[in-house]
Amino acid sequence: MKLAANLFATLLVTLAAQTASAQSSYPNRPVKILVGFTPGTAPDLAARILADRFSEVWGTPFVVENIPGAGSNIATERVAKAAADGYTLLMGGNPALVINPSLYETLPFDPLKDFEPISQVFIAANVLAVPPELPVKTVAELVALAKAEPGKLPMAMPAWARRSIWAPNCSNTWRMSILHQCHIAAPRR
Repeated sequence: MKLAANLFATLLVTLAAQTASAQSSYPNRPVKILVGFTPGTAPDLAARILADRFSEVWGTPFVVENIPGAGSNIATERVAKAAADGYTLLMGGNPALVINPSLYETLPFDPLKDFEPISQVFIAANVLAVPPELPVKTVAELVALAKAEPGKLPMAMPAWARRSIWAPNCSNTWRMSILHQCHIAAPRR
């Protein structure tokens, strides 16, 4: 909870300073925080903690709206195209703002021009874990096992990570073949 309080304090000071000079009555209507991930993920939880505190402090609703899909590009695009009035905020992250610009030829937004960063809210670690019954204790042992049984060892990951992080490392750096099992959080449309 102390982390949440520190995050809130940082954002509050930053937002208050920016808004005081731009709009002395901000916020005078509900504010949306768009999250490009499904409910229950770290960005969603952080957005909900902040929304609750912002609503409490300012007496105005801050509403979290989850819009997952396309590696977070859908929510990011909506915020980029929203009026630049502070009433549509993005709980963004690496997929849409850092990774996707190198994966997609074109994006409907420019991460450098269409957004003004407010604050870093949290850092999410990537974790490599194996089931206890798998006979490996190190990354080197895992790579050796995957090389010994090409295409048989399953690896689960978010869909965006398949193209950006793990797949290139597995095939190019470690010269191994694994069975990708992507977790697709958003329903197919």
